Amino acid sequence: MRRSLTDTIIEILKQLFGSSKKPSPTKGQPSAPPKGGAATSDVHDKNLHFEYSPCLDGDPDPGEVVWAWVPYEEDPSQGKDRPVAIIGRRGDHLLGVPLTSKVKHNELQVSVGTGKWDREGRESFAKVERLLDVVPNRVRREGDVLSRQHFDAIVAGVQTAQRRGR
Repeated sequence: MRRSLTDTIIEILKQLFGSSKKPSPTKGQPSAPPKGGAATSDVHDKNLHFEYSPCLDGDPDPGEVVWAWVPYEEDPSQGKDRPVAIIGRRGDHLLGVPLTSKVKHNELQVSVGTGKWDREGRESFAKVERLLDVVPNRVRREGDVLSRQHFDAIVAGVQTAQRRGR
């Protein structure tokens, strides 16, 4: 794979100034899981507990959108940092669904409107067919609180997807 001019310049600067910090992947490009392991993994059981209890206190809570590394479905060894709507708890972990700004007509998606989790102010859609187990201390940051209406729409979408066996 060819490296971009920016990557080459960053590498030269790292060599000159001894920086050991790895640059973030370019937006939309895949990356390997962060050190310490992935923040999320797929959930396949049907025994789910939904909860709405947002509290912007620095800790991820149900009812919030957070940022975490999410593996690609087609290649779990790669993924990217993306917003995740937290919709419940799973023991010490959280239950979430990834958000996207792209409408996919072949997927069941629920609109969650716009929020501070997207700097460009784009409408986001919850990918309700994909449930994620989220490790709280691997979440990068809180993004915003979901309205109760959008939270309830995501839960209804997840339940519909489960009834359809997706």
